[in-house]
Amino acid sequence: MILNYKNANIFYTDEGKGTAIVLIHGFLENATMWDKITPELTKRNRVITLDLLGHGQSDCLGYIHSMDLFAEVINFVLKQLKIRKYILVGHSLGGYISLAFSKMNPNNIKGLCLLNSTSYEDSEERKKIRNRANKLVTNNFENMIKMSVSNLFFQENALKFKDEINQVKTEALQTSLQGYIAAQEGMKIRPNSNQFLKEVTFKKLIIIGEKDPVLNAENSIEEAKFTNSEYVVLPSGHMTHIENKDELIAILKDFVKKC
Repeated sequence: MILNYKNANIFYTDEGKGTAIVLIHGFLENATMWDKITPELTKRNRVITLDLLGHGQSDCLGYIHSMDLFAEVINFVLKQLKIRKYILVGHSLGGYISLAFSKMNPNNIKGLCLLNSTSYEDSEERKKIRNRANKLVTNNFENMIKMSVSNLFFQENALKFKDEINQVKTEALQTSLQGYIAAQEGMKIRPNSNQFLKEVTFKKLIIIGEKDPVLNAENSIEEAKFTNSEYVVLPSGHMTHIENKDELIAILKDFVKKC
């Protein structure tokens, strides 16, 4: 389904009945990343997914997609659907957006799950990496996208999930060049949400990939402890929804019940 927000088309899905769960995909992904997760969650819950600005079937809104702007779009969609209470699950970039959204609507959140994500801001080194990527991608978009996707998986899983990785690459190529750069620029300027996550009283869960090439697992465990968040460590890379799909589904079902 499509909604129009400030002249930008926003694609979303809305399935099932019960407690509302909002699934927010990561960078270079779109709503299809949840295709094998959603059917399990909709058995007892209402599940909303959407394509973030510049990803999948959703348009861009300018040249910097800040976490607040992403969150405003999600807020618009949920208001159109007349949903007032929800559980958020955000993968990577989706986690950053979930935190921005939670700051806007703290009283509407029943629970927040950061999946391969963090409440910390970008390090200076990470900002430099994003700057380099934005320069390179303009001249070599397809190769940059494919390389970026491959680097998200635990390398020992590369052969095991070859077909899934190819599918992720296909979906990632639906991201527009403008959407790629705008999201990178937005992630660079996102604030530290560590203290906010620590102080909120709704249920919090951080799901950590033991072999995550993007986020150091030990640092994520320390983050979970500091922010009083429950945490689970799985033997995956950055793509837990593929590398440990069944375990993830069980963990999410249990988390929803606790919320």
